[in-house]
Amino acid sequence: MLTSELDYDLPPERIAQHPIEPRDHARLLVCDRSTRTHQHCHFYDLPRFLRSGDLLVANDTSVINARLRAHKPTGGRAEVLLLRKLTDDTWEALVGGRNVRELHFALPDGALLRATVAPLPDRAKGAFLVRFEQPVEQYLEQLGEVPLPPYIHTPLHDRTRYQTVYARIAGSAAAPTAGLHFTPQLLERLQAQGVLIAFVTLHIGLDTFKPITEETVESHVIHSEWCQLTPQVAQQIAEVRARGGRVIAVGTTSARVLETAAQTADGTVQPFDGFTTLYITPGYRWRVVDALITNFHLPRSTLLAMVGAFMELDWLKETYAEAIAAGYRFYSFGDAMLIL
Repeated sequence: MLTSELDYDLPPERIAQHPIEPRDHARLLVCDRSTRTHQHCHFYDLPRFLRSGDLLVANDTSVINARLRAHKPTGGRAEVLLLRKLTDDTWEALVGGRNVRELHFALPDGALLRATVAPLPDRAKGAFLVRFEQPVEQYLEQLGEVPLPPYIHTPLHDRTRYQTVYARIAGSAAAPTAGLHFTPQLLERLQAQGVLIAFVTLHIGLDTFKPITEETVESHVIHSEWCQLTPQVAQQIAEVRARGGRVIAVGTTSARVLETAAQTADGTVQPFDGFTTLYITPGYRWRVVDALITNFHLPRSTLLAMVGAFMELDWLKETYAEAIAAGYRFYSFGDAMLIL
């Protein structure tokens, strides 16, 4: 498949620069795969499309304050973007600055936190090993900033708006954005009508924003992400499927966890704890996800390829064209789709 098939033209003004308030007032484009029809709704209308006995599966990862400002011993400025924790004191990170080998971070009490920097030869240019003299997590609240995507240029005044209301396990460098639309009240409404809710975890790295640069989609090497699906959730999914309920993934990250856990001989979901490199592209045979809630994604992205695997690619293009014409907001702080 040519990567150019994942291209589309988006007017810059359609890129959302701030979240909608309240969260569930974002627009929702409901797509029915059986009839290839669309309905224009709002996210608070979601209960209309879910049934008692359905299982909503969401990603409970929490975004860390992963952007850190530092100085080199010579006084020059540098910046670190934490991507993935490797050991207690070592992270895979992006480092901005020339010839950086050592970093100094000014702590609130005036002390310095030091770190050494070494290149990662098996990663793309710009990836480094950053080894802190002591675990940095204890300082992220004071030192760190929310790592907003590069296409968002408006400052975020409330950091909680780049977290889901159910975020609980710290580790992501980006938010699972489909979940940003839920409010506690909306979750309560869904549960009151018999919709079940389960949580998986996938820690998102910034590779999720990188475009596919190869000529063909299949030539791209997908990044790995740590994820977990517990035995309790695996059992819950089995019970829901046995009763005829649907499994609805909240976002591409939840979908990736679910399908990773279903890479078994018989397609059943088994507990999973580790790194996934599952790459879902058009032609993929879905094993567990029956419906998908997702935002609108960047062109030439692995996330768009996944959505193209869930709905036929030509219909995906028609759907995006309709959303653009109807004024939907795109990307992380944008509106959402429900694909049934």
